[in-house]
Amino acid sequence: LLEKMADVSLKEAALIVGVVAACYWNSLFCGFVFDDVSAILDNKDLHPSTPLKNLFQNDFWGTPMSEERSHKSYRPLTVLTFRLNYLFSELNAVSYHFLNLVFHVVVCIVFLKVCKLFLDNRSSVVASLLFAVHPIHTEAVTGVVGRAELLSSIFFLAAFLSYTKSKGPDNTIVWTPIALTVFLVAVATLCKEQGITVVGICCVYEVFIAQGYTLPGLLDTAVQILRGKGSIPFSMLQTLLKLIVLMFSTLLLVVVRVQVIQSQLPVFTRFDNPAAVSPSPARQLTFNYLLPVNAWLLLNPSELCCDWTMGTIPLVESLLDVRNVATLTFFCFLGSLMVFSLRYPGDSSKTVLMALCLIVLPFIPASNLFFPVGFVVAERVLYVPSMGFCILVAHGWKKLSNKSVLRKISWLCLAAVLFTHALKTLHRNWDWESEYTLFMSALKVNKNNAKLWNNVGHALENEKNFERALQFFIQATQVQPDDIGAHMNVGRTYKNLNKTKEAEESYMIAKSLMPQIIPGKKYAARVAPNHLNVYINLANLIRANESRLEEADQLYRQAISMRPDFKQAYISRGELLLKMNKPLKAKEAYLRALELDRTNADLWYNLAIVYIELKDPTEALKNFNRALELNPTHKLALFNSALLMQESGDARLRPEAKQRLLHYVKEEPQDANGYFNLGMLAMDDKKDMEAEAWMKKAIRLQPNFRSALFNLALLYSQTGKELMALPILEDLLRYYPDHTKGLILKGDILMNQKKDIVGAKMCFEKILELDPNNVQGKHNLCVVYFEEKDLIKAEKCLVETLALAPHEEYIQRHLNIVRSKIASLGAVEQSSLPSDGTAAAEGKKNSFQNLKEAKNEKTTTQSTVDNNKEHSKNKKPIEKSRVDKETPKKSTKEIKDIEKKRVAALKRLEEIERILNGE
Repeated sequence: LLEKMADVSLKEAALIVGVVAACYWNSLFCGFVFDDVSAILDNKDLHPSTPLKNLFQNDFWGTPMSEERSHKSYRPLTVLTFRLNYLFSELNAVSYHFLNLVFHVVVCIVFLKVCKLFLDNRSSVVASLLFAVHPIHTEAVTGVVGRAELLSSIFFLAAFLSYTKSKGPDNTIVWTPIALTVFLVAVATLCKEQGITVVGICCVYEVFIAQGYTLPGLLDTAVQILRGKGSIPFSMLQTLLKLIVLMFSTLLLVVVRVQVIQSQLPVFTRFDNPAAVSPSPARQLTFNYLLPVNAWLLLNPSELCCDWTMGTIPLVESLLDVRNVATLTFFCFLGSLMVFSLRYPGDSSKTVLMALCLIVLPFIPASNLFFPVGFVVAERVLYVPSMGFCILVAHGWKKLSNKSVLRKISWLCLAAVLFTHALKTLHRNWDWESEYTLFMSALKVNKNNAKLWNNVGHALENEKNFERALQFFIQATQVQPDDIGAHMNVGRTYKNLNKTKEAEESYMIAKSLMPQIIPGKKYAARVAPNHLNVYINLANLIRANESRLEEADQLYRQAISMRPDFKQAYISRGELLLKMNKPLKAKEAYLRALELDRTNADLWYNLAIVYIELKDPTEALKNFNRALELNPTHKLALFNSALLMQESGDARLRPEAKQRLLHYVKEEPQDANGYFNLGMLAMDDKKDMEAEAWMKKAIRLQPNFRSALFNLALLYSQTGKELMALPILEDLLRYYPDHTKGLILKGDILMNQKKDIVGAKMCFEKILELDPNNVQGKHNLCVVYFEEKDLIKAEKCLVETLALAPHEEYIQRHLNIVRSKIASLGAVEQSSLPSDGTAAAEGKKNSFQNLKEAKNEKTTTQSTVDNNKEHSKNKKPIEKSRVDKETPKKSTKEIKDIEKKRVAALKRLEEIERILNGE
């Protein structure tokens, strides 16, 4: 490339760099907007974890080429540059915009080299400067996805420059440049499809420039040969050989390209390109009218718009439409230039011919004339055609400036054009700063495009400004009443505003606009596949009502019947079937979805949830692991698999559970649940200081974290720090005054550590207010009465407690002891009872009871943690799984631990009995 630019002086290159920098410096402050979201933010092919081979199997947007919803835009080398950006700066938009700016500079310098083949040095610089500052390029340069145009143009021009070296001395063929040309054409095509059109330019160059033929001369030669009055000249045979090699190479590229798209054209709808589905003659008249529209954008780029689809340009439905005059004028002007360039020899005609080739040939794939494309007008596709336009303008300027009368005027006009274009480009760049600014600027140009109103609404929706977003979505439905997507947007926004009735009405309108199922006809061929989401959205809305679950299921099944490969319908239906307590059918739905996409981590995660419902934790863990293989940062899989390992009771799994929770808190540093469960793991491993640190971090993030507060207090009470537990319990009971276990623990500490009988009594009485049948609270209150030396009240209390739990032998024994004391002791003996010892012993017993409660508290907490995850899209948090149940099945080790604690408790109960007996 440097060798081919050898005759571009350093001053010229510096001038171009300076002009481009002056016009596009503010593009560095723009974000990812419009198509950038799909191509960059949502494209997994950019991530280092995605195999490189995926770039050559997927389209520009990361969708497999084999899928019907694919746009069939195959640009793997462009995606590779995005991936390199991501490798160095991830999603920092500045680096992406900077690289686009660099590529535009390279294009301008290579274009200058091309211009020098047909123009003098000064005119070449003028053409290159016009190209550098033209406002039509802002979409290609400032829009990150426009990089496809930039990269393709570099190799497009390099291929042409290489071909110009293929003519040797005495008209011999130099094959190396031709081979290099074919290679560069292939590279240009892998950056963007239009790169292949450079072959046509090379053919025209070979015939009319390199060989110097004119059209009349070719026709005369052909007539002579057909009449048998002459033979084909040797130079013409050589030309034919070169052209055959070029065309054969091109044919191979076309065959490969057709194989890549699997012989399927992309599916577009009437909303993308209304003329494409219009009847004759409206289709032909409209497509031909679009040619002068594009030419006018090059000539007068004052009103630029990022989206020209839908109703932007009304259809030309009649020959009497006045716009046909513009079409006729355009073709007359273009025809006259073609006649001049092909009929007459000379440098001027050659320059015009090459300019016309650069305008026409690269534009053909986007012209709609041979096959429909997914847009009406797109400014970015004028990037290469504008090169021919700039050559024409520079050539015309040279003609004018050579005349002494017009020299000054021509220079003034040139300066004015360059200055105004540069200012317009600089100003236009700011429109690409955000989606809101981009689409609002578009609405100033065109208010008849429902897509623009929708996109402004989306931008406001992303900012959580639902009220304003709703206004734009409603306006979209008014501009285009049959726009299914607009009605879906209205419904979704009403849902976000908690107006379910209005949301359902909007979804029903959208559903009514869907075409009816025609047996044997592909549904996707008649409507955008994403419009099927109306069934998903409506079903998701009504399934919040338990009485309408079957109705929701019917909607999912309807979507699947329309499109058996509609993956999202299976996912959503699987979630619903779980909610309907039909885990086996949910499993079938997810397995069907996995047949369509085995690389979707969310699907493996959801299948894991199904296995939890089916009481198969082993399979659940396998599926969690599969999800994490595909997406190591899958937050819900990290979190819930760690909980599953923790609940298994297998100590060997705890280190891995800890690693996953540590990974989770790295991904979600503001989620207190992760730190809490790390604390619970540390408690299981008897790492008290570590557990304390994790619990405190959870509480710092969420001061009212019920389970973290209780378990931290319990940890303190178990490690002899009962007084440190009290303020924690105060916080817990301030947030949750009816926390029974917290009240029991607080009463226990007050009675045994603080000797605050009154405070303890209030705690136990509060428990009985909340739950009069709470045996533990009732029994502990009986101990308080004993501490108060009121044996009669203690007896009555124990009788009531025994009635609540007649199977508990210790209550009967305690009642017998109290009755024995009443019968055998007088007031003096009663006063000499060692109440502190009783309290201490009973306190130990309470501690044991609290320990048992803590285990339940831990389980409850995990349920809370999972419920906090219900907002995640397309993922089914654990709602009824084993880890959520109040009494999970205990492991063998846990059972042994509990048995040991029961033995210890019985010993403490015996101690209480000895004290009550006065031994």
